[in-house]
Parts: sequence; structure tokens; C-alpha cells
Amino acid sequence: MPKYKQTEEILRLMQNTANIRNMGIIAHVDHGKTTLSDSLLLAAGIISPKVAGTALAMDYLEIEQKRQMTVKAANVSLLHEHNGQQYVINMIDTPGHVDFTGKVTRSLRVMDGAVVVVDSVEGVMTQTETVTRQALEERVRPVLYINKIDRLVKELRLSPQEVQERLLNIVRDFNTLIENYAEPEFRERWKVNINKGQVAFGAAKDKWGFTLPISIKKGLKFADIVAAYNNNDISKLVENFPLYVAILDMVVEHMPNPLEAQKYRIPKLWKGDPNSRLTSSMLACDPNGPLVIAVNNVVVDPHAGLVATGRVFSGTIKEGQEVYLVSAKTNARVLQVGLFMGQNREIAKEIPAGNIVAMLGLEQARAGETIIEPEYKSENVGFEKLKYVSEPVVTIAVEPKNSRDLPRFVDALHKMSIEDPNLILKINEETGEYLISGMGQLHLEIVLYELQQRGFDVVTSPPIVVYRETVQSVAGPVEGKSPNKHNRFRVVVEPLDQTTISLIQSGEVYDGQDFRERAKILREKAGWDTNQARNIWAIDDLLNVFVDATKGIQHLLDIKDTLIQGFRWAMEAGPLAQEPMRGVKVLLTDAIIHEDPAHRGPAQVMPAIKNAILAAVLMAKPTLLEPLLKLDIRIPTEYVSSINRIAAQKRGRVLEVNQVGTQMRMVLEMPVSETFNLSTELRSATAGKAFWGQEFSRWSPIPESLLMQVVTKIRERKGLPKEIPKPEDLLE
Repeated sequence: MPKYKQTEEILRLMQNTANIRNMGIIAHVDHGKTTLSDSLLLAAGIISPKVAGTALAMDYLEIEQKRQMTVKAANVSLLHEHNGQQYVINMIDTPGHVDFTGKVTRSLRVMDGAVVVVDSVEGVMTQTETVTRQALEERVRPVLYINKIDRLVKELRLSPQEVQERLLNIVRDFNTLIENYAEPEFRERWKVNINKGQVAFGAAKDKWGFTLPISIKKGLKFADIVAAYNNNDISKLVENFPLYVAILDMVVEHMPNPLEAQKYRIPKLWKGDPNSRLTSSMLACDPNGPLVIAVNNVVVDPHAGLVATGRVFSGTIKEGQEVYLVSAKTNARVLQVGLFMGQNREIAKEIPAGNIVAMLGLEQARAGETIIEPEYKSENVGFEKLKYVSEPVVTIAVEPKNSRDLPRFVDALHKMSIEDPNLILKINEETGEYLISGMGQLHLEIVLYELQQRGFDVVTSPPIVVYRETVQSVAGPVEGKSPNKHNRFRVVVEPLDQTTISLIQSGEVYDGQDFRERAKILREKAGWDTNQARNIWAIDDLLNVFVDATKGIQHLLDIKDTLIQGFRWAMEAGPLAQEPMRGVKVLLTDAIIHEDPAHRGPAQVMPAIKNAILAAVLMAKPTLLEPLLKLDIRIPTEYVSSINRIAAQKRGRVLEVNQVGTQMRMVLEMPVSETFNLSTELRSATAGKAFWGQEFSRWSPIPESLLMQVVTKIRERKGLPKEIPKPEDLLE
């Protein structure tokens, strides 16, 4: 088998696009993704056969090794020989815990195929469903690896027939996910077929595995596997059925190469002109075409600076090349290119289309950035915005114990927020607190650990749940006046309908979209009025919409950008508790604007429109939205009543209860604010026999009986006046 040190051989093979596979490993937490990666790295000679299965080589952070879970996405280029041909497999290992699904989303952008790992005992879990759905949304083709077959024998003591039945049920469950989430053209084509070798079985810890074609060729039966474990002798399994062969053969045979994948992925992912040269070159994965790179990850190397990783969809990226960053709107020069081998970078002179590249010198690059050649910067281009399945919903205040460390501390937080776009950093101007918001407790725990690793002794506040503010009825017109009383703006606010929210969340409707296309979608799918649909001025990241509903107002277009800034300002902090607004539609219905530009500047216009909006919100039955988690819990039957009791105590709602094999599956929805000690309570209530997954579910109005209590606590914590302002207070 080729050794990974043959970087020159990998770089040479990268020119042969047909023999490239860009694949990732995705799964529910603790189903064995990183242990599987070890077996594949064994094949490449990156780690010793003695430690494969326990080395967790792709988990290069110390905390990943300690906690046996992956929190950062790592990637490596492997060589694999199949039927006499050599292939380059660019492999990405991804996190499984719900708090790190943002990293999964970013990794999927550069993959064409994904090995979905499922524990044979736990089966298809919540995060299995989440990551598979994410993959299908990015048009990434999945194949299935059912891991930990040994558990069926050693723990459940199943017979060979029962083992087969269990595995067939998992395959059926997995194909149901594809049926539910794949687009119609891929639904049947991408369902996995055991007979075709699109499903692998094995035990990554023990380094053996097979597909059905391999087992038929070599005469392996499930009875042999059961006997091997019952006799405590698996040496023949390991020797005759190496896991890496089963997985990498499956990858080569059933995942598309970039030439094939980009033909159907680009129309979904690329938002530029479908008839442009950039698009046609990406569809052809042309290494000689204009450069287009999608950045999926950035890390800050303490020695080299910012390293941006991305997929070259067109052209060839070379050392010293000048490029244009679409989102950052700036030119930059690539100082060095290379490929990642785990935590190490191997330097190269160039990387052609179809491959993954690591670049130095792009200090303004962030995850989701589009890189093109400068001559194309006038075109309206870019990849579809990365859509995350979760949102930062838990916040803590942090500060260094030693005040002398503050400048370095702020710099470290800034760098960490660059590496992780799902980590939100804010400074409370009034209290001077540094607030970091993450996907959950574990996400923030990892952040604190990294700060400690960088030499900071940190003081933190207890975790705080992030809420959203919204309206439940229509209010207005409400008139706001500028401080000089020369400008007046009348607004109406109303709740944004759920269909429109879904269209924005899916990316079908977005800010910056051609207004004719957007209007057509909103009219046909959400029933919008034609004039309103054509005159949307802004859609923000929190799903609020600003519409110009005026007619013939002089000087209005002169201050359009200022009005949009005022709208965004209002949406940043609602009047109830200064939490961000969500799902609000703001209509500008009338305006009186001073003819002298000196009297209609931002200092006059922005406060006027902001205060008018917030006053209208106070009249529109405002409320708080709280984040809910979806919990997928597997337990023995006798503990169902215990879970029901916990759900009742924590304002949880049982959505589903059914039997899966010998266990019960319960699906619950529960407010994030009630889950801080949940893991301890679940273990206690079930004698440690519960295993579960969780994911962000939705935002839901807080019960009316709790609203003022929660608002009061938030206002008190933020140092705000106890009384909520009245509309007239904002319109004086």
C-alpha cells in the first residue's frame, strides 16, 4: 500500500480528475467516525497498525483525545489502489455532537460523497438524521457503514439470523431518510443497496469490515462472525477482511468523481449567472478555466497565520496568485498552497480543480467565502450561503482573571470567532462584559478549554439562554420623528408568515436576490401582494424583512441605505429585553423628508425609523421566543415513565414513542433553559441505561404565564430599567 509521505505521487494523481474522490465521514456522536478514520489512515501509512482503532489520529486536539469525540473537522489526502488503478481520496472527518453541526455543514460544501456511520446497536439516531439531511441538501451522495457489529454478539448475544435482521432494519431506516430528504431526481438513485456493495459492515475498533460482494467472494457468513467473537478469536477477520479495503473500495466504486458531481452540484450551490464562463468551467471541473474556490474552513496557525481551506471547483490555484474575495470585497495574494495531512500541511506549487487546497495569505477569508480571479469581480457571483441546522442559543460572560491579559485575551477570542463562525462574540458596552454565544454547553466548554490552552485563567458567568423577540399581531401606522423634527416616517409591523420564514431559511429567498425572481416566488408560494414583494429593501440574518410600501415620496431613495441601517439597528435589540428580533415584517408606509441633505443625515434618519419600529413592536403584542431542543432517547421499556416525569418537570413535550428492537424510542421537545442538568438527571432516572441525541428544533413563544418573569430577569441581568418602555417613551 502506498505511504502518505509520497506527497509527490498524490500531487501527480490530483491532475487526473476521474480518479479523485472528495469524501467525508459523518455520523451521530460516538458511532465511530474517528475510529474508522484511523483504519483508513493505517492504509495510508500515517499511523501504526498497532494503534489504529485507538489512536484517534484525526482528533489532534488534546480535548478531542480526552473526550473521545471530534470537535474540529480535519482532512487528509490518501492514496488507494483499486483494480490496478490508483486513486486520491481527499477525506474529511467531521464532528458528530449537535453543538458542532456548523463544522459539518461547512465540510459538506467541499465533499461529493459521505460515509454515514451508524452504530449497529443504537441504529439511526437524531444526529444520523440531521447529518444525512445536511448531506442531501448539499447534494452529497451518502453510502452506509454499520459499525460495532461486535456489540450485537457480545452485548445483545444475537444469533446470526437476528444479526442479519437487525442490520437489514438499519438499512431500511437509512433508506427512509433518503426517501424523506433527497430531491426527487436523486431519491431512488441514492438509496443504498447491500447487493451492490453500497453498505459496509464491521467493527472499526477491531479494524475489520466487509461489503456483501466481498463476503460472497471470500465466503464469509454472519455465523463466522458470531463464532469468531464467541470463541474470542477475530484474527482471521482482521487478516482477511481489512476495514480500509471495504470502505475505500466502496468510496471508489459508489461515490462520484468531481467531473460527475459538479454537473449536478453546481446548479444547486452556485448563485452566479448560469450562462457565464465561471459556471460552465465549474460544470466541467476545468483545471484550465477561471479560478473558483469555495472556502469551507479557516484556522489560525500560530506560526503561519490564517490558513484557509477550500474546494477548487474550477481553475488551478498557484503559489503567488492574486485572487478576489467576493464576500470581503477585496483582492489578496496567495502566499502558499498545499494540502492538509491531518494537522500537518504539505506544500505544493499548485492544486487543480476537483481537489481540496490549504492557502496562506488570505487574512480576510472566512468560512463561506468565494474566491475568484480579479477580472471576474464585477460579476454577481458567489456560492449559496451556508445554512446551519442550529443557532447559537447559550451565552456566557468571560474575562481573564488577570486584567493585564485583556488585550491578548480579546485577540484570542477574535481569532477563535474567525475559526468558528458559529461562535458569536459581543461586547456589552455598558458593563464591559465579553459575551460569547455558542450552540450549547459543550460548544462553550470547548471554547473555554481552548482559552486555557492559550494560557488564560478565565472567569465565567453561569450559562444564559439566548432568546428572540417577535410580534403576534399587526400594529401601526406609527410615526417617528427625527431629532430635528424635519423628517417623519410612518411604519407598520406585523408577524412574518411561516411560509416566508421557511423560504428564507431554505435559501430560496434571500437578501441581494434579483427582485423579480424574489417577487415571483413570494407571490406564488407565500401569497404576497405584488407591490410589497417587488419592494423588499432588506432581509436580515434573523429572518426580519423591511418593505417599502410608500408611493411617490421625494428624496426617499437618497436615504434608502440609511433607512435600512436604521431597520437593522432596531432588529438587533427588541424593546422587551433587548434580545434580537425574529420573524418581523416592517412596512414603511409614508414619509416626509427634508429637501436639504444636511437635515436628513444618518444621525436624524436612523433614530427616527428605529424608534418608530420599536414603538410599533410594543403595540403589536410582543413576546419572547425561546429555543427548543429535540431529544431522541433510547431506553429499556421500564424507564418510559421516568422519562415522562422528567419531561413534565421541564416543560417538555413527548412527540413520539415507539419500540425499536428491544428498546423504546422517545422523541421529546424541551426548552434549552430546562436542559442544563439534563444529562445527569437522565442517567440517574434510568440507572445509566439511557442513550440519547439532541438537536436544535425551533423557536417557540414562551408561555404567557412565564413571559414577564423571564423578561424581568433578563432586564435585571442586563442592567436595564425594571419597567418596559411605553410606545410614547420612544416617540417623544
